[in-house]
Amino acid sequence: MTQAKQKSALKELASVLREGELITDQAGLKPYETDGLTAIREMPWAVALPASETEVIAVMRVCKAHDLPVIPRGAGTGLSGGARPHEEGVVLGLSKMNQIIDIDIDNRVARVQPGVRNLAISDAAAEHDLYYAPDPSSQIACSIGGNVAENAGGVHCLKYGLTVHNVLGLRLLTSSGDMLEIGGAEFDAPGLDLLALTCGSEGMLGIVTEVTVALLPKPEEKTVLLAGFHSVISASNAVASVIAAGIIPAGMEMMDKRAVAAAEQFARAGYPTDAAAILLVELDGAAVDLAELNSIVSDMLRQHGAYCLERADDPVTQARLWKGRKSAFPAIGRLSPDYLCMDGTIPRRQLADVLTQIDAISEQYGLAVANVFHAADGNLHPLILFDANVPGQTDQAMAMGADILAACVAAGGTVTGEHGVGVEKLDAMCGQFSSQELEQFFRLKAALDPAGLLNPGKGIPTLTRCGELGGMHVHQGRLPHPHLERF
Repeated sequence: MTQAKQKSALKELASVLREGELITDQAGLKPYETDGLTAIREMPWAVALPASETEVIAVMRVCKAHDLPVIPRGAGTGLSGGARPHEEGVVLGLSKMNQIIDIDIDNRVARVQPGVRNLAISDAAAEHDLYYAPDPSSQIACSIGGNVAENAGGVHCLKYGLTVHNVLGLRLLTSSGDMLEIGGAEFDAPGLDLLALTCGSEGMLGIVTEVTVALLPKPEEKTVLLAGFHSVISASNAVASVIAAGIIPAGMEMMDKRAVAAAEQFARAGYPTDAAAILLVELDGAAVDLAELNSIVSDMLRQHGAYCLERADDPVTQARLWKGRKSAFPAIGRLSPDYLCMDGTIPRRQLADVLTQIDAISEQYGLAVANVFHAADGNLHPLILFDANVPGQTDQAMAMGADILAACVAAGGTVTGEHGVGVEKLDAMCGQFSSQELEQFFRLKAALDPAGLLNPGKGIPTLTRCGELGGMHVHQGRLPHPHLERF
């Protein structure tokens, strides 16, 4: 972009935003050079921070007129580089749109702006004995708009679902300037299920300006069980056994020895540091049923090798046990200058095998791994420890992560569960999807973003890239529809 075009575009952006809502100086731009994937950085050309839907529309209109890429950004807690800036584009930060518009108690829904923090929704609904179920580990900071973009999950997604299962409606602005009303306050809407398409689309199809979420009644009672095991395989078999029995816990989390030690030192949660793995199992429901359910699950855990078992019925002890799990990611930061948090999903029956493979991959690369993950739904989060100051270690960690994701795909799983593809997993996508499948992804994007302005270079690898990697079969020996590569 020429200096004249830059100057013209900045002048127009400044005219539609209020003072302090347009950032162009280097010091101000620096915090936006990366999201939670700190291994990959890029300085943005400009950052726009609109405080209303009207301003979002105006910014998008200017960007369209000047053919400027737009990178939607929530709280910047994403872990796959989905909010990585574009050197000639505008980062569209939605953090100032942070108002809870309405809580409808009778219909148990809330309408919120995209910059509202995940936890703030439950805090606002608490006085009505309601809450919002998806609870990512970053829920104290992450925004609901970002949760929609990545289809975020959390500890309780096993029983209560991901973002897509708890969002009822969206207002979505396309790059062409169309405002779409998708879904609504009801639990079903006529027409195509564009809501499911939008959740997890990583800001590539439109900009979310309002979200309608479902609120659930707080469970009558809940119990948290902490079980220690002498082997990861025993803990994995216990997970499979509980689910096979038809029991669906509210949450079922596993941590390995390295993660347990770090979390215990950080949070003092009372974890057994001699355990090779621990399970945290939360059971909830009617009081009349919970006692029997606790007894059944406790017996099953012991049968599969749990050598220590703690039961927490009171909120204070429950909060202590969960504090270690919720603090695991920052706690791991004490073990190494840097870490790469992977996100692959596998069938539950493959847990023991894939965790064994991850140990072998760790030995192969000479980089340690701590495992903290949603065990019952097979969503793995291996944390690869490395030092970015050591030449080559960042690339080494990325290559190791790619091998772990390849193992997940080979086991019948997928390259992401809740963190998204972003830029981190573009190559991994080539190993999972065929050229025909990727072409359909491109067609979907072209339908809603024909100019390719929204979050370019994210989520979908170009067919040329995949062909060069040799990780996929190209349709009839050629790359179909080269014009789609521009996205």
